[in-house]
Amino acid sequence: MDSVSEEGTSEPGPEGAGLEKVWEQGVLGRRRAQQVQGPPPGKRKKLNQNVSSFQRKFVGEVKRCEELERILAYLVQEITRADIPLPEGDASPPAPPLKQVLEMQEQLQKLEVELREVTKNKEKLRKNLLELIEYTHMLRVTRTFVKRNVEFEPTYEEFPALENDSLLDYSSMQRLGAKLGFVSGLISQGKVEAFEKMLWRVCKGYTILTYAELDEPLEDPETGEVIKWYVFLISFWGEQIGYKVKKICDCYHCHIYPYPNTAEERREIQEGLNTRIQDLYTVLHKTEDYLRQVLCKAAESVYSRVIQVKKMKAIYHMLNMCSFDVTNKCLIAEVWCPEADLHALRCALEEGSRESGATIPSFMNIIPTKETPPTLIRTNKFTEGFQNIVDAYGVGSYREVNPALFTIVTFPFLFAVMFGDFGHGFVMFLFALLLVLNENHPRLSQSQEIMRMFFNGRYILLLMGLFSVYTGLIYNDCFSKSVNLFGSGWNVSAMYGAAHAPSERKKMVLWNDSVVRHNRVLQLDPSIPGVFRGPYPLGIDPIWNLATNRLTFLNSFKMKMSVILGIIHMTFGVILGIFNHLHFRKKFNIYLVSIPELLFMLCIFGHLIFMIVYKWLLYSAETSRVAPSILIEFINMFLFPTSETNGLYPGQEHVQRLLLVVTALSVPVLFLGKPLFLLWLHNGRSCFGVSRSGYTLVRKDSEEEVSLLGSQDIEEGNHQMEDGCREVTCEEFNFGEILMTQVIHSIEYCLGCISNTASYLRLWALSLAHAQLSDVLWAMLMRVGLRVDTTYGVLLLLPVIALFAVLTIFILLIMEGLSAFLHAIRLHWVEFQNKFYVGAGTKFVPFSFRLLSSKFSDDMA
Repeated sequence: MDSVSEEGTSEPGPEGAGLEKVWEQGVLGRRRAQQVQGPPPGKRKKLNQNVSSFQRKFVGEVKRCEELERILAYLVQEITRADIPLPEGDASPPAPPLKQVLEMQEQLQKLEVELREVTKNKEKLRKNLLELIEYTHMLRVTRTFVKRNVEFEPTYEEFPALENDSLLDYSSMQRLGAKLGFVSGLISQGKVEAFEKMLWRVCKGYTILTYAELDEPLEDPETGEVIKWYVFLISFWGEQIGYKVKKICDCYHCHIYPYPNTAEERREIQEGLNTRIQDLYTVLHKTEDYLRQVLCKAAESVYSRVIQVKKMKAIYHMLNMCSFDVTNKCLIAEVWCPEADLHALRCALEEGSRESGATIPSFMNIIPTKETPPTLIRTNKFTEGFQNIVDAYGVGSYREVNPALFTIVTFPFLFAVMFGDFGHGFVMFLFALLLVLNENHPRLSQSQEIMRMFFNGRYILLLMGLFSVYTGLIYNDCFSKSVNLFGSGWNVSAMYGAAHAPSERKKMVLWNDSVVRHNRVLQLDPSIPGVFRGPYPLGIDPIWNLATNRLTFLNSFKMKMSVILGIIHMTFGVILGIFNHLHFRKKFNIYLVSIPELLFMLCIFGHLIFMIVYKWLLYSAETSRVAPSILIEFINMFLFPTSETNGLYPGQEHVQRLLLVVTALSVPVLFLGKPLFLLWLHNGRSCFGVSRSGYTLVRKDSEEEVSLLGSQDIEEGNHQMEDGCREVTCEEFNFGEILMTQVIHSIEYCLGCISNTASYLRLWALSLAHAQLSDVLWAMLMRVGLRVDTTYGVLLLLPVIALFAVLTIFILLIMEGLSAFLHAIRLHWVEFQNKFYVGAGTKFVPFSFRLLSSKFSDDMA
């Protein structure tokens, strides 16, 4: 109705958990009261789009709210300028009724007039004070410019020699009979040079300019800027020259002040200035005290008034979207509402009618519609971050499978595969846990942008750190070092000849003292009894941290692991697409799209996974030398070599050929199956005059749905005609467009299976990069600090540890963590979600007072 809170969308689905489109009507007499209550959940639709904004019913109320916002913005500006703290209340005040609005408007207007008058007087007093201070400095500096000797009278010569008297001597000028004038004032520092040149050019040397810099900068009375000033005194001859001098001073915005003719006059002016300055200080201080008292009183209620005005304006904006029935004097609104919240909607309407005392209560009707409802996904503080990751790719269509549920597990896990380090993951986990435990602290939610990003994703960081601890245990990597928890499964002593019988020594390549002394690198042979005693209970054996071929071993392991995880992830995405087809009652997509996609994926890459796992299970450490290469076997699957190969298992060649045949057959089904089926359905409708029923139209924006509306009910055998299908004509079906769309999708999928599988190798690459960076950092810092002798080692170790911690946080945690985070997002958006997720929906954003900002900076922007 008038406004909405919470969430929702419409049209009931098969499970009855969808959204309803609601038509609401109520008399105008009830509207004002319901504005205060804050109406039920829903999303409004504009019913008067053709009506101009200036012709709508509540345009006057909106203008009143804008006027109140203007006054409040002025108040906040003045309060901020006076350095008065703005209290922000915890509770959100309700929107006031009309009577209180008029009282609030009257009070704010009176307060604005008073503040503007007091502020204007204050600025005028301050400007006068600054001018008097400038005048005082000008008199003090110009005292030394001109010598005044009023009592001097000529005794023995009428005109003394000019070289004996200063040219600026006032008595000399009088004896010369010149009509001398003075202009004095202040000019800013940057204009002095240009000012002097202009005087010389215009006055042609009939002026004498004397200036000196003030010791301290003064505030400009006009602009309020504190700048350096120069005091000048211009002596000129003649009225015409004086007129030009004054014009030039005006052009350069000089501050001109009267110049006293005698020392007595100067002394009187100075005393008068001192008295006036003291009086202005007193008056200005009292004015500022009064102004501060008024602003402090206004600051107590400005927060609640800002929120109330924003609520009123939002309500009237919503009411302007309703259609106004002049005959019945009521408002009509159409909103989307969650089906589960219909009861709350009715209760809100009844409560609003009861509290407003309306004679005719408001009522609600559910109306049928074929419009696509907006998408509502209810989240909490834990799932909100993962849902935001999915929504950044695209908002899901109505009742489409939501990948955020699976992202809660797969996203931190894929991140941890690239960031696998027990120590780094534990530090990240502790940081996220600290944010979670202090999530109610107001400073965290109101912090700077970067810190607020960490705070909003605190639960994502928590799971990423926890999963990184797990993968770090699997990799047996803690700050680039291995941890020996269960004891290594490799035995070095078994490589010596004394550990075996004399008959066994002849068949083995064993060690002795000479071999150990003369070889820098020794290789353990797992085929020798007692050398390899079994796998490590959890993760990688710690002895690999000492091996020279550690990188080769881990590369092979992580590369195969990345391929396996990637294929499983993509296959799961294709399977999720089947649930979309089942829900939208498009079972033909399962047989003609999803199953061929699964066969194409599994017959090639599924067989690759089978060979990897089969080789792990079939060959042991003793027989590893004769194990065939997985890469060679996978290439031979497509090349059909003429020479016979051993293979992994008997009959491998026949199995691979069968898989290739199935793969080749699935490609034309992907390209042509769906377009031909839709063409057959469309032609069947035009020939037999039957129509499919049982299909609930949610969005009518594709040729596929057009054909479905005009086809037989293959799945349910029902031949009844839907009302909406009668409007669909045969000309709307475009077989060429459907064929081209399916061909593009099939090419993208077939090529994407190869490129996307290769894209998952970033799991291996980033894991390798993270491990190597961690190893380099340890070798360059901690190893150097630990190798120093005991004399200086303790003193050097403390700064080394501090530098190691700083570089670990900024390089390995923040930079490497951000890199792994972005790559994990890419794997979900491109490789996983494009298998089933369209993301072409509209997000359900209902009206809610909670969405209104309570920040003064945002409100007054």
